[in-house]
Amino acid sequence: MGLALSTPVDEMDGPYKKRWAALGVLCLSLLIIVMANTSLTVAAPDMTKALGLSSSDLQWVIDGYTVPYAALMLILGAVGDKYSRRGALVLGLFVFGAASVAGSLVDSAGAVIASRAVMGVGAAMIMPATLSLLSATFPRAERAKAITIWTATAGLAIAVGPLVAGALLEDHGWASTFLINVPIAVLGIVGALLLVPPSKATGVDKIDYIGGLLSVIWTGSLIYMIIEGPHFGWGAKAIAAAVVAGVGLVCFVLWELRHPRPILDVRRFGKRAFAGSTMAVALFFLAVFGAFYYLTQHLQFVLGYSPLDTGVRMLPLAGAVFVGGALTAVLTPKFGMKVTVTLGMVVGTVAIALLTRVDVSSSYGDFVAPLVVLGLAIGLALSPCTNAIMGSFPEDQLGVGGAVNSTSIELGGSLGIAVLGTVLSKTYSSNLADAAAKAAAHGGPKIPAKALDAAQDSVGAGLYVAQKVGETVAAQAAPKLGAQQAKSLGAQQAQTMVDAVHQAFADAVAHTSVVGAVVLGVGTVLVAFLLPRGVGKAEPAASSAKSEQRESVEV
Repeated sequence: MGLALSTPVDEMDGPYKKRWAALGVLCLSLLIIVMANTSLTVAAPDMTKALGLSSSDLQWVIDGYTVPYAALMLILGAVGDKYSRRGALVLGLFVFGAASVAGSLVDSAGAVIASRAVMGVGAAMIMPATLSLLSATFPRAERAKAITIWTATAGLAIAVGPLVAGALLEDHGWASTFLINVPIAVLGIVGALLLVPPSKATGVDKIDYIGGLLSVIWTGSLIYMIIEGPHFGWGAKAIAAAVVAGVGLVCFVLWELRHPRPILDVRRFGKRAFAGSTMAVALFFLAVFGAFYYLTQHLQFVLGYSPLDTGVRMLPLAGAVFVGGALTAVLTPKFGMKVTVTLGMVVGTVAIALLTRVDVSSSYGDFVAPLVVLGLAIGLALSPCTNAIMGSFPEDQLGVGGAVNSTSIELGGSLGIAVLGTVLSKTYSSNLADAAAKAAAHGGPKIPAKALDAAQDSVGAGLYVAQKVGETVAAQAAPKLGAQQAKSLGAQQAQTMVDAVHQAFADAVAHTSVVGAVVLGVGTVLVAFLLPRGVGKAEPAASSAKSEQRESVEV
């Protein structure tokens, strides 16, 4: 008899006794695939220096993970449903861990991007498997609570990723942020085999591979377009990707409508609870990932915190996520998911709106309230939505349900970084150009055009150019003023430019937050309109069995 747990839940007498320990394994697996993105934002400066990455290289190091991750989830979720959900989880963890080892050993941009892409393939197996195994392992009465913990883990990973990466970078190089995945992946594999019951769908004869392929084409092309267009310009590649995404989506919908057993029944989007929940998840992560993108930069480059200090200062968000999740468990049964989700999105909009007050004199204390409010919003809004999405799928399509939820997260997050990141970049660049022109007009250093172009690329580049400007001024002034006075003059000129960079970026953060708050606010109205009343409310015990039967008929 092997050590691996071999009895499926539906063959057990009563609920699986170690289901909460199994949930811990699933949450651990979720943790590393979310941290793989958030930790990289902190490790990026070290990686750029060590590998000599261009801004284009760095963008694809980050996003090379996202494209296969988002594109493959639907088809891999369906494969997991048919053959083995636990098998998909274990294989995904193995692929993720092996690619992490490879990523830590390479020394070129192309090799790092390739390693990150393979990690994305592993993540595409892991993410839908965690939700499908959760839903298969827990009885329906406990599923909402388990999903709340799963959602809180995702929020925790957003904040913990920079903390772990910052701690590692104190004494180790960027490769350590890849290697930290390996022991966690091994622990996840062992835990999955020992604690997570095997699970697969019954009665699934064939997988709709053509529908799955079309989903890969349109989703992958859409993500590629979202990355390529805003960051590198709307040239031939971005336009071609947009055309392929549009044609692929139309073909996917038409094929799925005609297929007797589609990989995803697109008619589900005609149901208000399902459509509203997927929209809420996408819009929420658009705002959260976009805000996270510029908050970590502000803490590091404007306030001057180290990677570790930045991670520590993101922890209020993680704690607030758990509080929001606990409130969800109380509010949703009483008022229904429409009220809870709408409240969460309103609170999220308030959090982003608070960031519009940021200026160059803002201290960390000015960010605590927005972080706490944003964490509460994540906990309030996402758990009921995830529960509604998973509840819309029958037991033989839980992997597909997990894939839909996770794809919504990735599409929203990618769109948030692309849209809000573009607004941030354009505003910062414009602000810095104005500041440089004003400084030159008042006797400040005239920055060469090439140097100004480099400084406008990012806040990190701006600070680097400021240092070089100071060194150049000092070198030019040394023959006339002497070494000491020249050094002082150079430091003064460098500080003038540093102040201009800080001002330009802080103003860009405030402006971008206005855009983010407007987008999430409009989305809140749409979601509130879509979500039906009463869904998620606790029902009298006498009617619960009938309700559950009615739900199964509807899906």
